[in-house]
Amino acid sequence: MNVTILAANGQIARLVEERLLTDPIFKDVQLTLMLRHPERLSELNDNPRVNLLDGDLTNPTDVIQATKDADLIWLAVVNHNQSNRPTKNIIAATKQNGVERVVETSLLGLYNEVPGEFGDWNRDYCFNGDPTGTTAVLADQLLAEAGLTYTTLRLPWLNDRPEVNHTLTHRHDQFVEVSGSRRSIADVVCRIIADPSLGANDSLGIGDPTTEGATRPVY
Repeated sequence: MNVTILAANGQIARLVEERLLTDPIFKDVQLTLMLRHPERLSELNDNPRVNLLDGDLTNPTDVIQATKDADLIWLAVVNHNQSNRPTKNIIAATKQNGVERVVETSLLGLYNEVPGEFGDWNRDYCFNGDPTGTTAVLADQLLAEAGLTYTTLRLPWLNDRPEVNHTLTHRHDQFVEVSGSRRSIADVVCRIIADPSLGANDSLGIGDPTTEGATRPVY
């Protein structure tokens, strides 16, 4: 299986890469890692399962090059580009390269699905009071309308707790957790790579169930 990770130097991306390259379950996974300044992942230069590429998410040629042999693409950052260039470039690249499976990173609150005091605070902080028409919402809509098998991952407020502990919720469910560990997010990405039917054509909320009911992020 060929997996392309775009924006491959983030904290969660590095956790995913480490697991894919060390867990025997993923021994047949080949990685293409696109990032600006690939020397930041120089420790992977000599790994025969890794192809490092210097690329810009807003450059369609770079995205096409990075995804030309991919079975699955994961965009490891939230699309905050005002023109949604990263998502548009990914969709165009999938059509040119025949890629069917795309996973994009996003954030909780896209659908006003976070209830209570925390939901109000999160909506004000992340969306200036209303997610409608924001870049994250539009990226999710573009994916849903592209004819791909896609997953939007709605991340909670993140922490660096060492444990993997998460609940998954779906597009029309309330998102009642507040925070979650980066390791938990990485675990979900790896689960999708192991079983691409997980979260297919869905938007998955990921949260630590022990943070349910909190009114602010839990670190």
